[in-house]
Amino acid sequence: MGNGTSIGRVRGLGAAHEGPHHWLVQRFTAIGNVVLMSWLLVSFIMLGDFGYASVTKWLSQPVSATAMILLVISLFWHARLGLQVLIEDYVHEAGTKFAALAALNLATIGGGAFAIFSVAALAFGGQA
Repeated sequence: MGNGTSIGRVRGLGAAHEGPHHWLVQRFTAIGNVVLMSWLLVSFIMLGDFGYASVTKWLSQPVSATAMILLVISLFWHARLGLQVLIEDYVHEAGTKFAALAALNLATIGGGAFAIFSVAALAFGGQA
């Protein structure tokens, strides 16, 4: 059951050896997104007032800040996984693929870091 056989490809034993892992991680992040987004919607419904002071007070609670940071990590990781598959499937030239994947990694890491910093700043009392 080497790399070239049909059963080897089905079992994830193809050239990359990462197909099942990537698929599972994407499904786990999707489940995490559903759970955490449900928590966020319920929290927003219970919050009532969406003013800066009330949202800052809500995010200064440890459970809220931790869950929000987990949501940011899960969303950016899931988006990166999905876009990586699109790039790998539809960009065929090696240089362009490398550049697109590098830009994707920079954008997701940068966006996630900015979002986490913003939540932390609100959680630890960084008021403007």
